[in-house]
Amino acid sequence: MSSSPDVIVIGAGVLGLSSAAELAARGHAVTVLDPGGPNASSAAAGMIAPAMESLIDGLSLDHAALLKRGRDLWPAFASAFGLTLYLDGAEWRGTDPDGAVARLHALGFAAERAGEALFTPDDWRIEARIALDQLSDVSGVSRIEATVARLSNDGDGWTMTARDGRRWSAPSVVLATGAATALEGLPEPVAALVNAIEPIRGQLTPVTCVAPGRVIRGPGGYATPTADGVLCGATMQSGEREPVADPDITARQIANGLSLTGAQGQAGEPRVGIRGASPDGLPIAGPSGTPGLHLALAPRRNGWLLGPMVGGIVADGLEGRAPRADAAALSPLRVFIQPAARSAG
Repeated sequence: MSSSPDVIVIGAGVLGLSSAAELAARGHAVTVLDPGGPNASSAAAGMIAPAMESLIDGLSLDHAALLKRGRDLWPAFASAFGLTLYLDGAEWRGTDPDGAVARLHALGFAAERAGEALFTPDDWRIEARIALDQLSDVSGVSRIEATVARLSNDGDGWTMTARDGRRWSAPSVVLATGAATALEGLPEPVAALVNAIEPIRGQLTPVTCVAPGRVIRGPGGYATPTADGVLCGATMQSGEREPVADPDITARQIANGLSLTGAQGQAGEPRVGIRGASPDGLPIAGPSGTPGLHLALAPRRNGWLLGPMVGGIVADGLEGRAPRADAAALSPLRVFIQPAARSAG
């Protein structure tokens, strides 16, 4: 690995590591700077779920289609980086399954009744923590534990200074700092954009039990299979920045998850992460308008779903390639329009 990277990525969540992996695959030497420890991506269930996200959030046809295109990038991305992708679909156990099937059909998703539930093959999943470790180990990516305190630009490139005084420089930097407030030294328009990202606390609880064969979702949450049980979640607490588990939420998640699966099990330590969301619910990805500064931020709860799309858009922008079809929808320079109130599916 070169001691003088072409690109420095700040943040080792799924958007940062997806961008780093894509850039490394294109021949760039990439250094990832991250404080270490859990983050929103490691505290996620790893669902790649355009159908259920569209159903539950009452998304528009265009928004649902974008999520589906993001999902469609996953097979090639997983193959390129040795990730295991689970294509087992998902169930919805809510009211009016026939109406839910009709809504999914109208959005372009496959869905059918499965007894009293709905089944869609269009939702997939990945083991989030395992995938993060694998993306960190991609050839050409060097990960360093460091907390970046500020950035500076001398006209030729960017310098990152850590809290402990260490410094790194590169011609290009990718800001993938989740829901964190703006770093010192960011240009004012970028700092304002970063500070407008809404923090959302999410919590889920692992339970050791006999796992179901697929994700099961209902009005009270979900149960996602893992190697040794299920992950029961999740929550969306807007405006919360402290990654502290709520014991009442934990109890509800366990009860709901075991009810969905019909299993008995032993709960583990809750996982908490702070997600970031833009006003329109889509990530902020691509060139920032300042030379050499690129963004990979604010995926709401669709970081895993849209990781490959964001990584591709960031890499294209950094290399000066013609933007792909979905780049404008995720551009940091787009005009944000507050979406209509989201509905429960």
